[in-house]
Amino acid sequence: MEWLDTALGEISSFIWGPWLLIPLLLLTGLYLTIVLRGLQFRRFGHAFWLALIKRKEVDAEGDISHYQALTVALAATIGVGNIAGVGTAIALGGPGALFWMWITGLVGMATKYSEAFLGVKFRRVDAKGEQSGGPMFYLSEGIRNNFGKVLGISFAVFGAVAAFGIGNMVQANSVADAVNTEWGIPFWLSGLILMFAAAAVILGGIKSIGRFTAAFVPFMAIIYVLGATVVLLLNITELPSALATVFSDAFTGTAATGGFVGVGFLAALRWGVARGIFSNESGLGTGGIAAAAAQTTHPVRQALVSMTQTFLDTLVVVSFTGLTIVVTGAWTQLDTAGEALTGAPLTQAAFDSGLPGEWGGLIVSIGVVFFAFSTLLGWAYYGERCMDRLFGRGLVTPYRVVFVVVIFIGAVTELKTVWTIADILNGLMALPNLVGLIVLSGLIVRETREFFRRPDWKVADDFLRPRRS
Repeated sequence: MEWLDTALGEISSFIWGPWLLIPLLLLTGLYLTIVLRGLQFRRFGHAFWLALIKRKEVDAEGDISHYQALTVALAATIGVGNIAGVGTAIALGGPGALFWMWITGLVGMATKYSEAFLGVKFRRVDAKGEQSGGPMFYLSEGIRNNFGKVLGISFAVFGAVAAFGIGNMVQANSVADAVNTEWGIPFWLSGLILMFAAAAVILGGIKSIGRFTAAFVPFMAIIYVLGATVVLLLNITELPSALATVFSDAFTGTAATGGFVGVGFLAALRWGVARGIFSNESGLGTGGIAAAAAQTTHPVRQALVSMTQTFLDTLVVVSFTGLTIVVTGAWTQLDTAGEALTGAPLTQAAFDSGLPGEWGGLIVSIGVVFFAFSTLLGWAYYGERCMDRLFGRGLVTPYRVVFVVVIFIGAVTELKTVWTIADILNGLMALPNLVGLIVLSGLIVRETREFFRRPDWKVADDFLRPRRS
């Protein structure tokens, strides 16, 4: 199997390398930021008001509220990548990689806005009366030719399969490994518990997932961020120099120090962008699937809400993880075998050194469990919507059942090859979606401007519906 792992690794490196997805993702986000005139900055406050204060629109079409759609998307994106992904980015790209993760988050807000806008605009009602939308629909219906159909179907195929990798087996295995290391719980037992817990939510469909994530996602994020906040407060004197290092190394690279071997500017850029996108999924297209389920009277409204997900994921959760790693100096440490730390072990080392007693390892382990479980829920929905596009509503329930069963398989199976395949499939999802965003950018810009020209865009919940005389 070594030749297969090598071949898959080369394919993944090319797709996520400096000549394909990384520039395409970054430049698409920058392009959308420019044509939308910095919408994510100009409407930042209103977007958060809609997402966290208003939360829902009364009597609007859709399955779940603004807020619930946001938490479903957050559930899928605030995952192991926020712990292991940040650790990998800094281990391979130095502290400067964190800066480029921030940049991908800022321009990614425009990408996420565009995905959500199109997801709502081109959504349709399925055979069971639920909303169904996302790239698999807006690519084939927005680009009205065979090319658009090929893009839409390609996304649906990649998405339906990818959900079993990055959204299922990888997450289940991360949970099983974390609880086995921290508490000695057998892999099969944690797999069973995780499978039944997920089934209780997933089999109920999007309304069940939305209700659960609305309560669970803020809870899990607050626990993790509070732990990181304590680490930063205990190392507050080191914070200014840590920030200075992040900004300076983003453009100069990082010299060898401690267990860190040293990298140049391109490494910081590459790993910061790659792991930033991997964390917030801006450009992957999944944000449009969650947005399509929202109760809203206009695509712009949910698009504004959806773009806050990228900010919360990358500019908040990722920032706390990254700064914790830098201020504690964990990124320069070696493990017991004399190797440089990377991934989740690097993040755990930062929390261990920054918190007294066993609190560091406990918080990271709980974070892995919570984040991975929430990702299972979000990706289960993404996968079933792709199945609906390919085969109709009839196979949605069987898909949910299979998805739940695979959770146990993922928990008890070695997944080195699955990780690589998951990376490849995620990249293959992003490619048709990014092409579609560029082609349909004119439509997004035109209708966004029309929305904000209305004198009552801030206050009216139902201006699109006929007013009663």
